[in-house]
Amino acid sequence: MDVFEARARFQEFREQDGPVDPAELDRIWAALATVRPEEILGEWKGGEFATGHPLNGMLAKAGWYGKTFASVHDVRPLMCRDDKGELYSNRELGKGEASLWTVEFRGETTATMVYDGQPVLDHFKQVDDTTLMGIMNAKGVPPQGPFYYFFLERVPEGS
Repeated sequence: MDVFEARARFQEFREQDGPVDPAELDRIWAALATVRPEEILGEWKGGEFATGHPLNGMLAKAGWYGKTFASVHDVRPLMCRDDKGELYSNRELGKGEASLWTVEFRGETTATMVYDGQPVLDHFKQVDDTTLMGIMNAKGVPPQGPFYYFFLERVPEGS
C-alpha cells in the first residue's frame, strides 16, 4: 500500500459506521510517514476507530476532546469537556500528564507520547499536514496487540 492509498483508506475508516479491522489499520500505519515530537506541537481534537478494543467508547464517556502538546515536556493527553463544555486536562483519568519522546515502534522511530503515571505509550504517524494516526501501546500488551487505534486532527491556532 502506498501513502496515497493509505490516506484514502484511513479517511474511509474514519467515516465508517461500524467495526474496523485492526489488520487493515496496521496496513495503513505501515505506509504512513513517521513524525518528530517538535512537528506535532499544538492542540489536537481526537477520535477513535471501533476495533472492538476494551477502550472503545470509554474516552467518549469521559468527555474526551483530544490532546494538547504545549511542548515536548508539557503534554496534556486527556483534554476533556466538563458539564459546561469547558476544556480541562483530566489528570485523574490519565494518572498525571505526559511528555513526547522519539521511540522505536515496529522498527521505526516516531513521536511517542509517554504517560507520566502509567506504563502507556501513544505512537504517532502522519496521515497528512493536519492529521495523525495513533496507536496506544501499554506494558503487558503482546507485540501483536490488541492495540487501541485513534486519530488526531490539528485544531487551527486561535480556534
